[in-house]
Amino acid sequence: MNLQSEIDYFSELPTLDQARLIAVFIYEITSEARTTYGSGADQVQDAARLRFVNEIVCRLARFLEQLLADDHSRPANDVVMRMLLAARPDKAAERLVMTAYRRAIHGFDRYDTTMTIDT
Repeated sequence: MNLQSEIDYFSELPTLDQARLIAVFIYEITSEARTTYGSGADQVQDAARLRFVNEIVCRLARFLEQLLADDHSRPANDVVMRMLLAARPDKAAERLVMTAYRRAIHGFDRYDTTMTIDT
């Protein structure tokens, strides 16, 4: 995946489509976070990864609210996309994000949005 092309793609989307893509990504990454759960209702197998996902979701939810409110103090599109898609030292966390992002893009494509992503 080319990070700059993903930044360009996101930046070229209308605001409503940006918000929709972020919302779909939030859904997908929380689905991915289920892999951190233990067998019991109160157990967590991978607390660090669950915390990582929680932080991303928190930041994206705030960005989404700022985006919809047209808050010009929100982070720039490239900052948000780099936060999501830049390489990470924790390769398991990187895979988790990339899996969620790929599913979000493919889900987003179902609504007549065009984009290709290397898998």
